[in-house]
Amino acid sequence: MTAAYRVVAVSGSLHEPSKTTALIRAIGAAVAELAEIEFELIELTDVGPALAGALRRDQLPLHVEEKIVAIEQADLLIVGSPVYRASFTGLFKHLFDFVGQYALVGKPVLLAATGGGERHALIIEHQLRPLFAFFQALTLPLGVYASDTDFDGYVIESEVLRSRIALAAERALPLVGYAAARPVELLAG
Repeated sequence: MTAAYRVVAVSGSLHEPSKTTALIRAIGAAVAELAEIEFELIELTDVGPALAGALRRDQLPLHVEEKIVAIEQADLLIVGSPVYRASFTGLFKHLFDFVGQYALVGKPVLLAATGGGERHALIIEHQLRPLFAFFQALTLPLGVYASDTDFDGYVIESEVLRSRIALAAERALPLVGYAAARPVELLAG
């Protein structure tokens, strides 16, 4: 029997309940339907207050440091943020400011976002993808964007969105297996 993949999901929402967190959970559940996983959800509503006052990683409280380590050691990251002022939330970016520069090299990352309408859908391409390109992460070509009309309250109602979530999960797994089998070696100098 193969070991379970470590899937770490990060919700950049600053509110609970949250459509972003609901979307991230749904993506994690879709991955879990296809493979044995250990799933951990990191919510900014939990770590944000302790994160906000730190300027260096050594200033982070232990429970936040443990979340950073979980991100760095994941086999698959699922990351999502609501759209705020045409980008991801500031605390979402601040969280990833503490991740080691080379800790995500070659790591598969499934990108997701939520917004008030379809006009915000390009956040995945213009904000999230460049952030993870800096880390040399392997961002999956298919991201998942959801707008307010895809939800009834905080429950996903759109069949189109459910299908996109399932497709993204299906396309993620081969890359997770590939990345796990081929550890990345960094070049010195």
